[in-house]
Amino acid sequence: MATDKKQNLLYLFHRPQEPSFVPKGENAVAFDVPAKFLPERYKQLGTQLESRFGEATSQKISLVDIKEPNLTNIMRLGRHENFSLFLPKHQNIAAELINIFMAAKNVDELQSLGVYCRDRVNPYLFVYAFSVALLHRPDTQGVNPPNFAQTFPDKYFQSGIFAKAREETSVVPTGSRMPIEIPRDYSASDLDEEHRVAYWREDIGVNLHHWHWHLVYPTNAAMSIVNKDRRGELFYYMHNQLIARYNVERLCNKLKRVVKYSEFEKPIKEAYFPKLDSLVSSRTYPARVSNQVLQNLNRQQDEIVMDVAALERWRDRIFGAIHSGFVMDRDGKQIPLTENEGIDVLGNVLESTILSPNPDFYGNFHGMGHVFLSYIHDPDHRHLENFGVMGDFATTMRDPMFYRWHSYIDDIFLEYKATLPRYNVGQLNYTGITVDSVSMQGEGSKPNEINTFWQQSDVDLSRGMDFQPRGSVFVRLTHLQHQPYTYNITVNNASGSPKMGMCRIFLAPKFDERGNPWLFRDQKSMFIELDKFKVNLKAGKNTITRMSTQSSVTIPFERTFSDLDTNRPTGGDALAQFNFCNCGWPQHLLLPKGTPEGYVCQLFVMVSNYDLDKIDQDETGVCNDAASFCGLKDKKYPDRRSMGYPFDRMPRNGVDNLQQFLTPNMRVQDCIIRHNNRTIRRKN
Repeated sequence: MATDKKQNLLYLFHRPQEPSFVPKGENAVAFDVPAKFLPERYKQLGTQLESRFGEATSQKISLVDIKEPNLTNIMRLGRHENFSLFLPKHQNIAAELINIFMAAKNVDELQSLGVYCRDRVNPYLFVYAFSVALLHRPDTQGVNPPNFAQTFPDKYFQSGIFAKAREETSVVPTGSRMPIEIPRDYSASDLDEEHRVAYWREDIGVNLHHWHWHLVYPTNAAMSIVNKDRRGELFYYMHNQLIARYNVERLCNKLKRVVKYSEFEKPIKEAYFPKLDSLVSSRTYPARVSNQVLQNLNRQQDEIVMDVAALERWRDRIFGAIHSGFVMDRDGKQIPLTENEGIDVLGNVLESTILSPNPDFYGNFHGMGHVFLSYIHDPDHRHLENFGVMGDFATTMRDPMFYRWHSYIDDIFLEYKATLPRYNVGQLNYTGITVDSVSMQGEGSKPNEINTFWQQSDVDLSRGMDFQPRGSVFVRLTHLQHQPYTYNITVNNASGSPKMGMCRIFLAPKFDERGNPWLFRDQKSMFIELDKFKVNLKAGKNTITRMSTQSSVTIPFERTFSDLDTNRPTGGDALAQFNFCNCGWPQHLLLPKGTPEGYVCQLFVMVSNYDLDKIDQDETGVCNDAASFCGLKDKKYPDRRSMGYPFDRMPRNGVDNLQQFLTPNMRVQDCIIRHNNRTIRRKN
């Protein structure tokens, strides 16, 4: 049981559809809810509720008196509806609730506000808004929201498992329960060629990453929460890397690169049947059948009445801004899209956060694209259907259309990048520094040959399952995994004095989908970032070793799959080191799948001049191990260079292939990723 009082806030995430007065967790802790806090449905039952649940409670958490918040607008989202951060109505409601939690004077008041709101508002909305508040309030640092898949497993696991889970828990005692195994192929068969990469799109870590990224970087809340360092640029770069990784995965599965979705009048070939049910709304996420076409929206209950032509107007205005070199704010003032800051402005415009200088003119291109696609099956609500998975941050990456849409979004960013000055040799080289050799070495494998395989891991659903009896209930997932490996890098410092460098590691396929060598202008968009870290270089020869598990892109494997309450320290430095953010790419997908015969890639290593890279700040602390995709908590992005450097701009004249791009402080090594089609069980 948590001894730190503010850790009691985490009980509000247990079984989010059950009232706060029902015992939570293995220790049967409940909130001592005063009558005035109870929703109308329960007020008349106060004595009966105390009698029913009181005996099962081992400890009661007392609450302080508060001024009851005005939830009239917030409760326009029904308690049993689905919740979407793509819908402007829901965004505004969420921002209002976040601001209520942020305004609490102290942790005691926040706890009381949380209990009061939790039993009244939509559960998805509550968990989102309360999580954002915990991550951003100064007095709740070290209180990190639990794994979202454990709070709302319905967004990550096929609907059929929940009936099996109820059967298992109602019959089998806690210690004897068996994990419920989810087949790897449950949403389609390989008759649909897009299903070849469903293991990647539907991976729990991929989808948790996307949810948690938007938790850390909300589009609408108090300015102090939204206005983070280089937020718009990070929106570009994180999604740019998603598309690069997806494209590499497609090539490993003998699929061509994803085709951007830019012609809105054409039928969409790709179908998607998600096999997900919402436990809150008791409704199935709708499917999209083949060859549907975007249609005008007339969904008045969602407060969206909009023509497809709006997307085209916004797109044309954004392209116009890119090629004129500036955007216009609401007052008609020109904001230049400068070489270093322009990408940040453009990111805020495309995502249409509250940082966008003129949302009325440039619109909400990215978000409304998701909305149009998510309602393609029922654009005027005649069938009373809800949005599909494209309309939910927690599920959108499951759909093949996410990647087609974001490929187009990325294309717009790249259009801007093509207007920037190209890096010259002086901007790439580090005088006196030469990378002499690089290699990847997996345990028991040949040098520069890394193996991937299938692994089964278990996830406990008990936090999110609102049925009796209590106790753990596990599902068993099959996911891609790679063997741990080490980078070995030899660097010569011929400057005659110690130097600091930034080691940047990327990986890209050596050949395109036709088996031909790449033109560099195409290959540069296929490089996936694997790691980035500081190195001290003494004069002369330096040998650098770095483990794959230390990657600046990923979060540790345990954050995706473990019950984060297990073995939680009770305070002090141990607790500070244990607590973390869940934002980051999953470690088990750091590398692409590869192929049985061995997929040939090129490992790229660059050591850049740290004096030109560094940000003067203290970078110690928690939540900083996935900084490449998620930044540093409450700090500046830890790299002065443009995100994606050195591959974020068009190449200089005369560079047609990767070898011509290299400077002495860079090195490329061919490597092989070999997939073994076997499945191992992870030791829990």
